[in-house]
Amino acid sequence: MTSPVLLFDLDGTLVDTSHDLAAAINAVMRAEGHDETSVERLGHLFGQGGRAMLRRALADNGVTDPSPETIERLNRDFIACYRADIATLSRPFPGAVEALDTLHVAGWRMAVCTNKTEVVARELLIELGLIDRFRAVVGADTFARPKPDAMPLLGAIERSGGIVPGSVMIGDSRTDIDAARAAGLPVVAVTFGYTDTPVADLGPDAVINHFDQLAGALAGLAGN
Repeated sequence: MTSPVLLFDLDGTLVDTSHDLAAAINAVMRAEGHDETSVERLGHLFGQGGRAMLRRALADNGVTDPSPETIERLNRDFIACYRADIATLSRPFPGAVEALDTLHVAGWRMAVCTNKTEVVARELLIELGLIDRFRAVVGADTFARPKPDAMPLLGAIERSGGIVPGSVMIGDSRTDIDAARAAGLPVVAVTFGYTDTPVADLGPDAVINHFDQLAGALAGLAGN
């Protein structure tokens, strides 16, 4: 019997990856002879990819107009550094694992829909022991267009063997909310992720402050 799917964003939603991402950025900065930057300075950029973080770190070092070639070279170095130590400091957010187990018992199919590349997302989930909880892992490069396009969400549902009606996106940013809207799905936003705008101001269908509130939020959506 087919069923709806819960689609989880990864960075800033399921897993706090900020310290490992910052460590990889700072490894690149040191190799270039620059000063390190901080987790706080990178802030909401953790959800926007290596290039955005590199531009911030370079700007902090007075490099305000790096060439596209420089950014691409440094981004390759960043990805290599990150993959070498992908889960040294990264951990699921409090209550995330317990919520996944509860939702599995309740009969939900689950998938990850992230703007990490698929191979890197899989590596992280494997290292954290989470990969087996998901029927599909969809990254920025899995389909022709990444979030906020609807394609990754709808593709993740299809790969999970699920159906669109009743499926829900869980994320932490405008990108996740816009993707859900494009796909015609309701969206639950977490408040503890990586965003420069409070998620409640972005118009999600529900907001949670902790994963122990997720089951209740989903029940509320079903009731509506």
